Amino acid sequence: MRLLSKHLLAQHLIAMLLVVFLATPLLVAQSNSDGRIHDEVLAKLANDTDVRGGGFDVSVKDGKVTLKGQVRTQKAKEKAEKLTKKVKGVVAVDNQLMIFGTD
Repeated sequence: MRLLSKHLLAQHLIAMLLVVFLATPLLVAQSNSDGRIHDEVLAKLANDTDVRGGGFDVSVKDGKVTLKGQVRTQKAKEKAEKLTKKVKGVVAVDNQLMIFGTD
């Protein structure tokens, strides 16, 4: 009986280790993907003539991008969202950008 419980314990341990080793690369890949999305969104916003010049805070979680900060016009706010949606891996955009001079 004791041999059987040691065998089951060993199987459970091996199964848990497999889960950890298989899941870790997926978590790292997701994190890298979010970092890449963050960098690409910032680059697109900074390089666009209608949008650049605003102060942006971009956060990404599981491909969901949140834009915060200020832009000059409604057109710039809409374009920032449109540019963000074009970045590969973006699944949703929460556009919280404010227009200068409005509350």
